[in-house]
Amino acid sequence: MSLADKLAATRAAAEKRIPPERAAIMERATVDLRRSGILDRMVGVGQPAPPFDLAGHDGRRVDSQELLRRGPMVLSFFRGSW
Repeated sequence: MSLADKLAATRAAAEKRIPPERAAIMERATVDLRRSGILDRMVGVGQPAPPFDLAGHDGRRVDSQELLRRGPMVLSFFRGSW
């Protein structure tokens, strides 16, 4: 199964699972983000991310440059609840 097929199947399953009123909220948020110009400010594929400092899962500060000195770093983002 191709990536496009997998994404289409995921979208179809989400349409069945997500209540219409929540789907509408998610769609409005997506439209608002696109209109904000955020896509023009995103880091492109293959470009290095800018250095950052943020709170980790335990509340301690995490410095990206310090992590990169130790080796490769993987970032994972999740949207939380709507």
